[in-house]
Amino acid sequence: MLGPGCAKCDRLEKKVKKVINELGLKDEVIKVKDITKIMEYDIIMTPALVIDGEVKSAGRIPAKDEIKKWIDLRT
Repeated sequence: MLGPGCAKCDRLEKKVKKVINELGLKDEVIKVKDITKIMEYDIIMTPALVIDGEVKSAGRIPAKDEIKKWIDLRT
């Protein structure tokens, strides 16, 4: 998860953690706040969701179903 710690970033983090919990997974959510590291992902807006090194969304909070689909595709 990429974001400086704004309210939207916090909402995305909570939503992702909820999805992980609902799926019964033990995955860790890593929150990157360092602007230099965020810029390495070549995104324009935060919050952004990165799964296994791939940016899945940026500048919005994706729907729970989208997040589930992205997580399910990697398992």
